[in-house]
Amino acid sequence: MDDSTLISALVMGVVEGLTEFIPVSSTGHLILIGDLLGFQGPPGRLFEVVIQLGAILAVCVVYFQRLWHIAVTLPTSAASRRFVIAILLAFLPAVVIGVFAHGFIKSVLFSPYVVSVALILGGIAILVIERNLPEPRHFEVEAFSPRLALGIGFVQTLAMIPGVSRSGATILGSLLMGVERRTAAEFSFFLAIPTMAGAVVYDTYKNYSTLTSDGSLVIAIGFVAAFLAGLLVVRSLVAFVSRYGFTPFGWYRIAVGTAMLAILSMR
Repeated sequence: MDDSTLISALVMGVVEGLTEFIPVSSTGHLILIGDLLGFQGPPGRLFEVVIQLGAILAVCVVYFQRLWHIAVTLPTSAASRRFVIAILLAFLPAVVIGVFAHGFIKSVLFSPYVVSVALILGGIAILVIERNLPEPRHFEVEAFSPRLALGIGFVQTLAMIPGVSRSGATILGSLLMGVERRTAAEFSFFLAIPTMAGAVVYDTYKNYSTLTSDGSLVIAIGFVAAFLAGLLVVRSLVAFVSRYGFTPFGWYRIAVGTAMLAILSMR
């Protein structure tokens, strides 16, 4: 295991943590950065999936008190039960579609070209949606109806296309359904916990035979880097979008996608 591989793992972890919770596609960035660095992690793209768990841990740390309160009051609080039901319903479509489409997604769609085009199209979608937002009607996750949560869950499945962005799909879907910006961002955080944890468990099961001690070290470095970078983003994103909205991310996606297409065309 050479130093360049470990440094690349560190860079990939930082990129994951910085991009997991903003609508720019963490998976897309990992594919693009990995392609530019020539990074070869553990087989089966297990590295990219497991380091996302580091970013998810950041959510658990930042929102520990709220999550703990919900867990403790679940038997007695209707609001806590609505919160859990909303997360589970929104998670359900990803489980069903992800299991059946897993092989196709990993073998066909994990391409820098697919990511670049998806980044550009997603950026345009953000700009259009931000200019045509409906009046907010939903301000607390604990008040989400089952229909609203399930609808957001179906929108999240679009993020199975690398470059679309899981957080981007859930946030923009929420906004279109009348969820207020701050609440949309927080719901995306919470929904990431079961979604990405499920992806880690499934990919670990599919690739267990390929794991080695060297691969575990690379994953550990990326995991820690993603956790620390994720802490920074989770603690600042809600305040940022409350003030500036999501338009800056739209322009960023278009710029990155266009630049990557230009780089790929010169190869």
